[in-house]
Amino acid sequence: MNAPAPLRISVVGLGKLGASMAAVFASRGMHVLGYDLDPRPVEALRAGRAPVQEPGLADMIATHSPRIDATTDPARAVHETDITFIVVPTPSEESGRFSLVHATSALETLGAALRSKSSYHLFVLTSTVLPGACRESLIPTLERASGRVCGRDFGFCYHPEFVALGTVLRDFLRPALHLAGQFDVRSGDVLEPVLRAVAGPDVPLRRMRLEEAELAKVALNSFVTLKISFANLLGEFCQRIPGTDVDAVSAAIGFDPRVGTRFLSAGASFGGPCFPRDNVALAELGRSLGVDCGIFVANTDYNRALTARQAAWALECIPSGARIAVLGLAYKPLSNLVEEAPGIHLCHEFLRAGHAVFGHDPIASADARRVLPSGVQVCEHLDDALAQADALVVATPDPAFRALTPERLAALRSNQARPLSIVDLWRVLDPAVSDVPGVAYAAFGRNPA
Repeated sequence: MNAPAPLRISVVGLGKLGASMAAVFASRGMHVLGYDLDPRPVEALRAGRAPVQEPGLADMIATHSPRIDATTDPARAVHETDITFIVVPTPSEESGRFSLVHATSALETLGAALRSKSSYHLFVLTSTVLPGACRESLIPTLERASGRVCGRDFGFCYHPEFVALGTVLRDFLRPALHLAGQFDVRSGDVLEPVLRAVAGPDVPLRRMRLEEAELAKVALNSFVTLKISFANLLGEFCQRIPGTDVDAVSAAIGFDPRVGTRFLSAGASFGGPCFPRDNVALAELGRSLGVDCGIFVANTDYNRALTARQAAWALECIPSGARIAVLGLAYKPLSNLVEEAPGIHLCHEFLRAGHAVFGHDPIASADARRVLPSGVQVCEHLDDALAQADALVVATPDPAFRALTPERLAALRSNQARPLSIVDLWRVLDPAVSDVPGVAYAAFGRNPA
């Protein structure tokens, strides 16, 4: 499953996705050259170390480091390789659209290097953009900077990855599909064997126009957020209907192949660096095209309001003056990112309600400290949070929290006279914890008869 021998890969941007992409290419036998303006990730890769935290990345880089090099010289990224993958930030603008400032800067630099290269080169953009960005802005930038013509002297593809932080390596190696927007057939023909080498021949590969791929990327993410919000809405229904459990309802409708079970588990609001902003961006795209995108606006509004409603419900379950520990401060398990994380918002809500607030996350504690107010104490260890809290709020379905078994809680409570309230937004804990003396347990989306 190796790529054709002549192909050499460069990866521009050595953050979480770029560094992981470089490692995955190397694991499939390709020779990879990473490029970044920041010398720190470059030095880390050259030393065989992971420049960022991502499960499994350090081991993969260490294992395949003989095939990985890195540089701060853009000329090397173009002249010593055949294909360049561009993985740079496209942050949201005030309007909600994606900024092309970093992508434009990178392509200006790479285009200047292309001026002195005589052979064909393929550029592949991975960063999320809206329809029209590649053809109307980024390809012309490359042509101006290089003095070359796309389709004749170089190729261009848009290949967004569908990966989640915390499982990036697995998602690269076993994707649900490959999406390849191509400027022309030749560009797609050069890209396809690389994608096949990474994930094998059986992964569906959809080759299409650039604009179609740009739209498909944000549309897929927005569709997933709609599914998440629908599941959470079912959870709110079950909160109010005696004797119902949202997991029974979602499992039943998930059996229908038109629905499916993925992303149909009620819980906290969706967060992170992609889902919220992609939904907003698609709504802004619709506005600019004259398309009614009220469905996306309503989804965003519902998601933003959900955390406040869940916080209010949690406070109904928690005694006045209780010390609250929020478990799960990242936007999802196995990640250290706290952007739009429900647990962070819950800490703010409980603090405003006058409670002493503690927080814990198996990975994201350091990042959480940087964004939480000084009134929230972040505990490095779960036991530290448990020792100080009168109430626990489980904000992410992190497997680490399954360690709060009835037996463990009973042992912890044996020396405690004060009661313990537990609010479980993801139904992570065994319902039998409610049988532990002194423990009151409430799960979102579950209303006992």
